[in-house]
Amino acid sequence: RQTAIWGYNGLLPGPEIRVRQGVRLRIAVRNDLDEATTIHWHGVRVPNAMDGVPDLTQAPIAPGGSFFYEFDAVDAGTWWYHPHQRSFEQVGRGLYGPLVIEEPEPIRVDRDVTWMLDDWRLTKADEISDDFGNRFDINHNGRVGNTVTINGRMPGAFKVMNGERIRLRLINAANARIFALDFETLDPIVIALDGQPVAPHSPDNRRIVLGPAMRVDLILDMTGNTGSRIAVVDRFYEGLEYTLVELAYDDTPMRARVPDWPIELPANPLREPEISNAIRHDVVFNGGMMGGMVMQEMGGRMGHVGTARMTGGMGSMMGMMHADKVWFVNGVAAEGHIMDPMLILERDRSHIIAMTNATAWHHPIHLHGHSFRVISRDGKPTRYREWQDTVLMAPREKVEIALVADNPGDWMFHCHILEHQAAGMMGVIRVA
Repeated sequence: RQTAIWGYNGLLPGPEIRVRQGVRLRIAVRNDLDEATTIHWHGVRVPNAMDGVPDLTQAPIAPGGSFFYEFDAVDAGTWWYHPHQRSFEQVGRGLYGPLVIEEPEPIRVDRDVTWMLDDWRLTKADEISDDFGNRFDINHNGRVGNTVTINGRMPGAFKVMNGERIRLRLINAANARIFALDFETLDPIVIALDGQPVAPHSPDNRRIVLGPAMRVDLILDMTGNTGSRIAVVDRFYEGLEYTLVELAYDDTPMRARVPDWPIELPANPLREPEISNAIRHDVVFNGGMMGGMVMQEMGGRMGHVGTARMTGGMGSMMGMMHADKVWFVNGVAAEGHIMDPMLILERDRSHIIAMTNATAWHHPIHLHGHSFRVISRDGKPTRYREWQDTVLMAPREKVEIALVADNPGDWMFHCHILEHQAAGMMGVIRVA
């Protein structure tokens, strides 16, 4: 049955904004909600005043009010937009949409398809459950729903043709659900992560892993038999696997074989960080259920700085956990979006941020206003040194990212499990 949602222009997802790289976007937003809102252009390197963070970069758009966003489409890729005001509920009720910035000369495919993945917590009456921000979700892995949709609908069969080449843009708009998609007999090729081109490759274990807010561009070559079906199965949560959608082959092939067109994307105009001259910073994420146990367990393996960061704030952390602030960045839980900066990055210099997830839960960590290279995981160099804006950290994992801090302003740095963000896992990084 149909279920009432909040939407942009009454649509779910909101209207796909599709432009060519280099154009200037002007987007007029009117707020017809009964509460304030903003729009954040996730992953897009916008000027700070256009970033859509309430009170930090703009005043919230009051009910009945309007705001004009204006910025250049500097990077080609797959992006999306959503509120940053009470996002754990506003996004959870359906306020999001895709933003696609096309390359000046897009790679050749038969179809360019966008799937916005989301999940919903529905009651037995097929209505959205109103238990947003409840304590259990906050303390654990966030609001994971019981109904998964593609582009706002429970998916049936997705029709394909033998010999067809599809560019599939995947966007995870869920509050907290992590996807690990298995395309069974197909061999998906990753060509972009979080909008930024990457060396084309098959994913590890043949699974496409998407934490909240992350995006992956795939090339799917349809090589199955006419009339057959292939299940796309989400296998992230062990014991809770399910079929997301079935790819249903038409009885007539498109062509005898898949074309051999080039699939490598041109690089975006990102400045390469100089690792040897980079300034190093350490960040520890902690808190949540079982957080104290993990911190004690990891304390001896974190080095002097990391241990000090964890133990120095223990007293204040425990006090704040009784006030519904249960997640911390360097021992501090965010109160709203206005904070003293946790890090100050010298402008136009290269920086390495060494991050430690000292918790029992996954966290997709998002930096506004920049893309960064993921250069190591648990001390091992990454194979593709991929550019991302949201990096998924496993429990107890250490990740190093590198960037040139070339976009001035105060930028949010937070977990994109929206319940974790609301309960404190958020900070401000200043580029000056």
